Amino acid sequence: MPNHVHALMTPVGGHAHSSIVGSWKSYTALGINRLLQREGKVWYREYFDRKIRDERHFEAARYYIEQNPVQARLCEKAENWLFSSATPHSKTLTP
Repeated sequence: MPNHVHALMTPVGGHAHSSIVGSWKSYTALGINRLLQREGKVWYREYFDRKIRDERHFEAARYYIEQNPVQARLCEKAENWLFSSATPHSKTLTP
């Protein structure tokens, strides 16, 4: 998505969810700012998290995430979104 990120993750090794998200934000903000040749804030401090209750909830969350670009009218089918888990692995990340 051009203005937000969805991720499904399971913290391991005693790492807190908040520290993982903080690391992602820090790492990606540095890369985004380098790419755009700028400085400054990229991400909001807050984030929304949800604990997955069971397999059914996991599948509903995965489906929602994969359909997000379709709902935003960025592609017609989820598998057409290059950066989606619905994208076949045979695609490359080149334009």
